[in-house]
Amino acid sequence: MSIVDIRGIATLFVMIAFIGVCIWAFSSKRKSRFEEAALLPFSDEEPPQKDSGKEKKHHE
Repeated sequence: MSIVDIRGIATLFVMIAFIGVCIWAFSSKRKSRFEEAALLPFSDEEPPQKDSGKEKKHHE
């Protein structure tokens, strides 16, 4: 087995893995899960701010 054969097998393995990941990612079974995950950055509540004892002035 030469280096050319090993490279060919490695290329084939990477191509099969890529196709598998694409099928997994675009599967309709996971669509709702991925849509929910896409909204995670917006679901965080802002952490409560600590009062430093100073009165805050509001400019209106």
